[in-house]
Amino acid sequence: MDTLIAFFVAAALTLFFLRGYFKSLKERDAKARAAAEKGKLFSEGPKAQHPHIDNTYCIGCATCTTVCPEGDVLAMLGGKAVIVNGYKCIGHSLCAEACPVGAITMVMASPSMGADMPTLTAQCETTIPNMFIVGELGGLALIKNAVNQGRECVDVIMQRFTAKGTARTVPDVYDIVIVGAGPAGIAASLRAIEHKLKYITIERDEIGGTVAKYPRQKLVMTSPVEFPMYGKFKKTELSKENLLAFWDKVLHRADFKVRTGQKVEDIKRDENGIFTVITPTDQYRAHAVMLALGRTGTPRKLGVKGEDLPKVMYRLIEADHYVNKRILVIGGGDSAVEAAMGLAHQVGNKVTLSYRSAQFSRIKERNSQRVADCMKTGKVEVLFNSSPVEFKEESVILEVQGQQREFPNDYVWIFAGGTPPNDFLKKIGVGFGARDMTQDASHEAKQAIVAQQEQATAAAVPEKPRTAAPIETFADSKLGVPGEDLVKDS
Repeated sequence: MDTLIAFFVAAALTLFFLRGYFKSLKERDAKARAAAEKGKLFSEGPKAQHPHIDNTYCIGCATCTTVCPEGDVLAMLGGKAVIVNGYKCIGHSLCAEACPVGAITMVMASPSMGADMPTLTAQCETTIPNMFIVGELGGLALIKNAVNQGRECVDVIMQRFTAKGTARTVPDVYDIVIVGAGPAGIAASLRAIEHKLKYITIERDEIGGTVAKYPRQKLVMTSPVEFPMYGKFKKTELSKENLLAFWDKVLHRADFKVRTGQKVEDIKRDENGIFTVITPTDQYRAHAVMLALGRTGTPRKLGVKGEDLPKVMYRLIEADHYVNKRILVIGGGDSAVEAAMGLAHQVGNKVTLSYRSAQFSRIKERNSQRVADCMKTGKVEVLFNSSPVEFKEESVILEVQGQQREFPNDYVWIFAGGTPPNDFLKKIGVGFGARDMTQDASHEAKQAIVAQQEQATAAAVPEKPRTAAPIETFADSKLGVPGEDLVKDS
């Protein structure tokens, strides 16, 4: 009898916990479906780098969904991880690092999402031999990834020089010209100094690139990264000011060779493979060129009457310069939301945010929560389903819910994105193409795993010494390293 009672008690406890477990699964799936529906409001799919999940290997542990700092990029559906808001992904790659079974690979977008991206090899090389694109222009929005690419790309160039044994003594010819002094360009420059390469870095604006143009105190880094000539930078959160100050300290110590105010107008390559980088005032000849231009390019204009007024701007540098003003911010992305909140916290400002859609659908989770708080407290008035009709000297006309309304106004900021320098890239001969990187990366990742397993097995068995195959020369486009086409995030 006692045994029977114990059995029923155990069964009851088991059923109780199972009921709770299945209820939690049901709630999790419901949240995931809600997130997926939210993603449909905006998402046309990932725009650049994003995780590819191989469900053959996914064990449904949900680790990837808990480590992503951007919110609901991933979710669990039917016991498997899926992408529900891929456009939010900016390439942290924490999900890939945390996956215990290697089911996640960081890849570039599929051709329907990324057909406007330049064609690049795994070494970031374009269709022009020894011309490289690193950082945001190649699809990586995260500073950490840009730094890693800049550093590793210079390593590739140095390896090719070493393999070829080139003397590189041609007068007035640099080993490498680095175009852009943002995160990728700075990292590449420091690595070039480490390798004792003859280099020059040229920048159109100021050192820091896009980072230097961010609003004050904007959080720009959320994960550790390794900087050349410094080592592992372990801070997990870093503001714009702190990062620029760090760069300034390291660059002065390293004798950084940079020329600002140099906008590249053209790049030509002669029959000997020597590049000539042309600016309005100078020409630079080099064996290799690295483009770290950023993707923002020229700010996109709306074509609204009065848009050429001095009060209409496209970039906010210092929010605290504007107080007691009537301000309109146009846009629904992170830049617009952050600018509106920054301006709203200045004394006496009345800030209105105009967005054409019915709700925010492509901003970071932390910004979504902060702007919701600003709306509740009245610091920021958000007008959804609205668009500008005309900008006047002392007012603006908006169409809100189909009705035109006029608002008193002192300043307007427009955050409608930018036109990437694709025309320039096509002009100098860089190829663009549609390649399904998601499918390719999954296939190549599996091949690499198999190759590693075979190498490990072979290493355990003594064999006759073999002569290593020579690495291809600097003039060639690839190194001949197994798995070099594998798309990955460092």
